[in-house]
Amino acid sequence: MQKKDEKDYAFIKEKIKDKPINKKRMVIQLAFTLFLAVLFGLVSGAVFAYVHPRLEQRLYPKEKPVFTLPPDEKEDDSESESTDGTDSESENTDGSDSEADSTQNPGTEPPGESSSGPGGEQEPIDMIQWQPTLEDYQTFWNQMYAIGAEANRFIVTVTGVQSNIDWFNNPYESKGQASGIIIGSSDQELLILTEKKVLYGAEEIYVTFADDTSVQAAIRKYDGNTGITVLSVPQSAIGEETMAAISTAVLGNSLSVPQGTLVIAVGSPLGTNYSVLTGNITSTTNSISTVDANYNIFTTDIIGSSNGSGALINLKGEVIGLVMQDYSSAGDENTLTAVSISDLKTVIQKLSNNQEIPYIGLGITTVTSAIEKEYEIPKGVYIKEVKLDSPAMAAGLQSGDVIVEIGGTVVLTEEAYEKKLLELNPGDVAGVIIKRQGNDGYVNIRCDVEISSLK
Repeated sequence: MQKKDEKDYAFIKEKIKDKPINKKRMVIQLAFTLFLAVLFGLVSGAVFAYVHPRLEQRLYPKEKPVFTLPPDEKEDDSESESTDGTDSESENTDGSDSEADSTQNPGTEPPGESSSGPGGEQEPIDMIQWQPTLEDYQTFWNQMYAIGAEANRFIVTVTGVQSNIDWFNNPYESKGQASGIIIGSSDQELLILTEKKVLYGAEEIYVTFADDTSVQAAIRKYDGNTGITVLSVPQSAIGEETMAAISTAVLGNSLSVPQGTLVIAVGSPLGTNYSVLTGNITSTTNSISTVDANYNIFTTDIIGSSNGSGALINLKGEVIGLVMQDYSSAGDENTLTAVSISDLKTVIQKLSNNQEIPYIGLGITTVTSAIEKEYEIPKGVYIKEVKLDSPAMAAGLQSGDVIVEIGGTVVLTEEAYEKKLLELNPGDVAGVIIKRQGNDGYVNIRCDVEISSLK
């Protein structure tokens, strides 16, 4: 019996052996663990790289550089004249210097100077003056074109790309081009001034610099009235060689540019990129009346294209006009027309700082003393037109009203009107005091106008 029990429970004496290690499976698990660790690190790094700058910008916002343009003042062209005439005469009384000059350079006296006759009286200017040679002319034009070539460093080509579908349902791209002007630079971006018309419907915008390098740009802001636009190009997209090949334009003072001033047109005045044309200003008295502003126009004798664009510069290389052929009159379609850059500086500054251009919606003119006397209209800003669906129409302003005050500031000229309006912001409510003609003459009326922006 005992032997039988030992046989039945023999399994109790068996030894349990340890399960052998599966090295292959261990390697796979270790590799999988390492993969998850690397993946976690990559995802964490990507999330940190994405979130950190945005969180830092939100918590510690960096101030963007403010683009500023100093205001221009009209220069006094009048020069003080000497009453006794001593300034125009030589200090030497014996005339030895004059004789020496005349013997060394016979017949080459500059215009406006002449030698003294007996008794110190001025003799008539000799009509035989210095006669320039063809080489002199060539040197002069070489210098003019050298100024234009240097100015082309701040000229860019702006290209707007738009996708379309033709009649046969085939996709294609259309491109519009115009010149642009580099007007400002900072550590973050370049600012480029151009016209909005070439960018209508554009899905992508590219800027090509003087060294043929192209980078993508974005619209910073545009003015629905004049059509000028400021583009932004990130500095990080521009190489060092390109930065060395370009320059920033200097916007000059165009308030005192006289008729006959020698000017150079750069950009694409004839539709060809980086052209240089020369000529002179034929008229400075023309102006164009737009919504809420009037701008001085320079007409030139430079033959240009109806689609021409670019800048008008003086002999210092400063921009004094923005070529905008849309503002040319019917008789000046074949010659270049430029808008005075001084009249546009405040608008350019606001656009560059990403600010909207305030809009009321009026066509205006100044009531001068002569008009006041002849037509018995009070001094102020005369409303010629009220645009449909404008803030001015909503506020009850009418054609024939005379504005004398805006937001507590007296405005009696169109310049004062434009200056005050550009100090306001869309959304502001400005009290406008007008004089309106009634049965008993002009009466004061207050209209509250909510400033808007023109799209």
